[in-house]
Amino acid sequence: MKHKTLGLAAAALILASVGADAAFAAQADPAAAQVETFDNALIAAMKGGKALGAKGRARQLSPAVQRAFDLPSMAAFAVGPTWSTFSPAQKSQVIEAFTRLSVASWAHNFDTYGGEQFVIDPNVQTRGTDKVVQAKLVHGGGAPVNLIYRMRQSGGGWKVIDVFYNNVSQLTTRRSDLASTVASGGAAGVTAKLNAMADNLLK
Repeated sequence: MKHKTLGLAAAALILASVGADAAFAAQADPAAAQVETFDNALIAAMKGGKALGAKGRARQLSPAVQRAFDLPSMAAFAVGPTWSTFSPAQKSQVIEAFTRLSVASWAHNFDTYGGEQFVIDPNVQTRGTDKVVQAKLVHGGGAPVNLIYRMRQSGGGWKVIDVFYNNVSQLTTRRSDLASTVASGGAAGVTAKLNAMADNLLK
């Protein structure tokens, strides 16, 4: 895995103190349950590791990513106001490429398994119409990876609309990455760039 994690003693304390509460929270809160299901799928793909390869992990993770994330809304935010000028066909192409990059990013960044565990904070926060689910990825090798999932109702369930990795919004970062391409290349340019970024991660 390409993220550093927490020492064994601290990890044991975290797991002992919040593990049962986190499991209960995931069962009780639908947003937390969605995150728990996705995190379990992520661990399963990590266990496939090098044997699966990046493309194999991506194939395994794709259904879980599409179930857990509101990818059309995320793609629209990443493009910004120019999204409203895209045709339905162009929007569909961008969403497809954005989905492919999202899957590739998870497959690339979480590439091996060494006993990692996700611990979900039982205190799910409500912020307006959204919910915030906090989690840590812990292991015996270093600092914990802090993941904050911002959730919103979509299609009758709670879907992720942004992930904060160590307090940095990944969706805002993606929007910044695409800004110049949106301005100069329009929908075709954005689609090409997203696919090129995915291709690079899946090598």
